[in-house]
Amino acid sequence: FCLENTDPRTRGRGIQLLSQVLLQCYSLLQEKEVLHLVVFYESRLQDHHLVIPSVLQGLRALSMCEVLSPGLAVSVLKAIFQEVHVQSLLQLDRHTVYSIITNFMSTREEELKGLGADFTFGFIQVMDGEKDPRNLLVAFQIVHDLITKDYALGPFVEELFEVTSCYFPVDFTPPPNDPHGIQREDLILSLRAVLASTPQFAEFLLPLLIEKLDSELQSAKLDSLQTLTACCAIYGQKELQEFLPSLWSSLRREVFQTASEKIETECLAALHALSACLSRSVLSSDAEDVLDSFLSSILQDCRHHLCEPDMKLVWPSAKLLQAAAGASLRTYHRVTRSVLPLLLEQYTNHPQSSQRRTILEMLLGFLELQQKWGHVEEDESTLLSLQAPVCSVVFSALTDPSVQLQLVGIKALTLLGSLQVFLSSSDLELVVDHLIRLALHEEDSQSSEAAMEAAGSLAPIYPKVFSGHMVPRLEKELQSGRAENGAISHSHCSLQQRCLQALAAVSTHTSIVRETVPVLLQHLQKVQKGSEAGNTQEMVSVCRSLHRVALQCQQDAEGCWYFHQTVVPCLLAMAVQAAMQESTHLLLGKALLEEEVLAAMVPVISAATTHLSPELAAQSVSHVVPLFLDGEVSFLPQNNFPCSFQPFGDGECLEAQRRLVALLMAFVCSLPRNVAIPQQEWLLRELLALSCSCNCPFIATTAAKCFAGLVNKHPAGKWAGVDAMGPCPLLAGGMAQPVPSVSPGQQLDEILQLAVNRMEPGLAEGPCRTQALTLLLWVTKALVLRYHPLSSCLTDKLLGLLGDTELGPAAADGFSLLMAESPDVLHKGCHADVRIMFRQRFFTDNVPKLVQGFHGAGPDVKANYLKGLSHVLNHLPKPVLVTELPTLLSLLLEALSCSDCVVQLSTLSCLQPLLLEAPQIMSLHVDTLVTKFLSLTSSPTMAVRIAALRCAHALTCLPTPVLLPYKARVIRALAKPLDDKKRLVRKEAVAARGEW
Repeated sequence: FCLENTDPRTRGRGIQLLSQVLLQCYSLLQEKEVLHLVVFYESRLQDHHLVIPSVLQGLRALSMCEVLSPGLAVSVLKAIFQEVHVQSLLQLDRHTVYSIITNFMSTREEELKGLGADFTFGFIQVMDGEKDPRNLLVAFQIVHDLITKDYALGPFVEELFEVTSCYFPVDFTPPPNDPHGIQREDLILSLRAVLASTPQFAEFLLPLLIEKLDSELQSAKLDSLQTLTACCAIYGQKELQEFLPSLWSSLRREVFQTASEKIETECLAALHALSACLSRSVLSSDAEDVLDSFLSSILQDCRHHLCEPDMKLVWPSAKLLQAAAGASLRTYHRVTRSVLPLLLEQYTNHPQSSQRRTILEMLLGFLELQQKWGHVEEDESTLLSLQAPVCSVVFSALTDPSVQLQLVGIKALTLLGSLQVFLSSSDLELVVDHLIRLALHEEDSQSSEAAMEAAGSLAPIYPKVFSGHMVPRLEKELQSGRAENGAISHSHCSLQQRCLQALAAVSTHTSIVRETVPVLLQHLQKVQKGSEAGNTQEMVSVCRSLHRVALQCQQDAEGCWYFHQTVVPCLLAMAVQAAMQESTHLLLGKALLEEEVLAAMVPVISAATTHLSPELAAQSVSHVVPLFLDGEVSFLPQNNFPCSFQPFGDGECLEAQRRLVALLMAFVCSLPRNVAIPQQEWLLRELLALSCSCNCPFIATTAAKCFAGLVNKHPAGKWAGVDAMGPCPLLAGGMAQPVPSVSPGQQLDEILQLAVNRMEPGLAEGPCRTQALTLLLWVTKALVLRYHPLSSCLTDKLLGLLGDTELGPAAADGFSLLMAESPDVLHKGCHADVRIMFRQRFFTDNVPKLVQGFHGAGPDVKANYLKGLSHVLNHLPKPVLVTELPTLLSLLLEALSCSDCVVQLSTLSCLQPLLLEAPQIMSLHVDTLVTKFLSLTSSPTMAVRIAALRCAHALTCLPTPVLLPYKARVIRALAKPLDDKKRLVRKEAVAARGEW
């Protein structure tokens, strides 16, 4: 009834219903049904304009039918092209037409190509005048497919270009709160894909790009340059030749005159693309060499600027020349043949260091391009023909008094060295001489460090030269300042430091490592024999150098194993030897046993162990663990020790030996998880006992860390499946007896039960409360990282200690230990079991308890809860913190009033990034924030003053209307820290006050 009704609105509703049904069930239709419906819908296209939108919806449904008979797609499109004036329709209906075309192009491509250029012309009529960005994205894609899928464009190439290029450059600003999310960049990229899809557009597009390049609109220039670069990927010499003079003129003008770094970058990219495009063109014997002509124009316009005395346009000219030269090997040779001799001449003509530095930097740019093309071709390389003058210029820069020129010279030297056939053997010896002089004797540390880095870069390329020439000379310099008894003169202290650093820096090849490691170990042994007060610091320096070598060896299996089996036994032997001195009063003179030195040895052993293969690690662990448990010293070099090694034995005289547990920790906590540790249960029990009973904080902490590191990697026990929020079975029974161990999992349960039984009474009372707290913290961290259910029980115990007047402050600081990255154990680098988002989980589980504890705590311990909270928040990922900010901000503001400077500092460092990331929320509390920050700028603690000033600076990121009422007050208040006695405080005050 509706379909035959004389009223167009009623007919429209009938067709609308039918179309909606078809959109739901088009896949179920049979071929005859589709044919019948297509004929009906095509006839309806001639109906009243009110009916057309519903007809188009029906045709869209039919365009998705797989059983569409051949010829129907063409029939439908012809009917639309003839009967529908698309641009008079509403946006949604126009989008429907584009969807019908898209559907047919994806499923009936050959049929549509049978239409020839008529299809292209029909689509041009459909698209002409489109303005809606949602439709344009689809229309641009259709045009792109027309071109890339080889539809016939016929005589309509220019019309197709005109109907799309009228949108160039795109001028579109999305409305606020746009639900469609279409950005200007989407339209730009979509249109660019069309314009740069065929060389047939070149004769129309290139004049348009030149016109837009010459306009004053920055966005139009950028878009034009990026489109030109995209076009060069498909254009050839034929398309570009006519327009090259105009394009070069525009590019040159922009680079010489623009103040925009973006435009300069895009100009250089476009010039590079043009040169690369011309380089790809195959020349016939009678054709003009367009590339050579183009490069001649560039050289003619830029070369003379390199010779100008004021050097005003030197850099723009050099950048243009380098952009062209970097396009191909052919362009590189053509440009450098003309430019490199000129630069070398100019270097000689300009005596000033600043001018020489500029020229050498330009030369360096061309050298970097040579590196891009790989090997130097002897028959055509300009660089090889200029070998002597280039080396002369670089070597002269290395001896210049200007540090900045030296640094550029070192870069150039490194680059020349990377071109393997460039430097002769005599040049290489001279290179080594310069690097040693700069590394050891140059006053400025920048040049010294750069020379060491250069040596490290060149050593793997020329290992024989560096191991044969540089290492022996460094060894000689290292020994030159030391007397027979191992003492070191003060004048040689700095030289010794640099020698150690240089030996480490050059150890970037296994053959060199085999030379440098014995030198470093021998030096360490000599230092150990000395009795100077400075020995400790020198030992630390040697260990730092060994650590650097270890890190550089990690990616090379051979070098890593050599370093491990050479250095680890040697360090252990030296430490054991020092610990076994019979007279305890001599221990004070043994620098090797001092905390600072042992702490420096830890990363050396750790780095030497983390990258071992499981087989080699197992071989090593079979020696090291028996050394500490059984006193088995046979694998150590020079193992004729005066007494037995018993670090876990009883007696005060063994304290020196117990200090070496730090080295055991460094080794066993760095092993891969799949390496079995012999006698692990015994080792864990000994470490547990030592951590709870030892009066020396260093030994107790080291033992606790080692215990925690092993527990973290231990296979899971039977409590692994217990809900972390439920009661902990290990604690429920109090002092329960351990279960006999029959599996690794039960061993972990047993050892954790022992640890709990040790900690409980230790924390309650007695002289070892601090040791028990240290053990609790490290075991809790080990379990928190691996999501072990016991972690929640131990964290609750820690929360309870915040109310303890004696241990509360230390327990609060312990929350920082739980959340922060540990440098020596329990991090991913040493294969610890660290679960993703453990900090977020810890935050969710424990911050509500901290807040609740704070509200219920007495005034004397409230600060502990605030300190714990600020530590947790300080290590939380900022996006997570921002979401929780509204509920926690009042507590953070209260923390600023706490008298504890650690709480203040932690809270300030937490608030500063939040001012930048959550300005709307922070604006609500601006009055309190201003008052608190200004008050803390007068704190007696320098670190707090600096942090408060940084926060006052960050306040300026809040909305200006919020800040204006406080402007005068803040500027007055910040005048006082301008006169602070500390320079760092004054520096922050200047920055903050200036911003206000």
